[in-house]
Amino acid sequence: MNEATTRATLSSYITRELIRDATYPLTDSEGIITGGLMDSFSLATLAVFIENEFGVYIPDPELTVVRMNTLDQIVARVLKG
Repeated sequence: MNEATTRATLSSYITRELIRDATYPLTDSEGIITGGLMDSFSLATLAVFIENEFGVYIPDPELTVVRMNTLDQIVARVLKG
């Protein structure tokens, strides 16, 4: 799994489907949840997308603000498998 492709796919999904602003300039280290762009329900939705898109299951205990707050963290978790 290529990091650049993974990052682009996740960024696009987050801005288009979860933030609902495809033109939002999401940065790699921006706090998506702490910044109020996404809530915990959106995080669960993102986990389902990740499993369907990348075949990576993220258990509920890992779906936290501490572990999944930035694009960098989310990409790293997906690449970890």
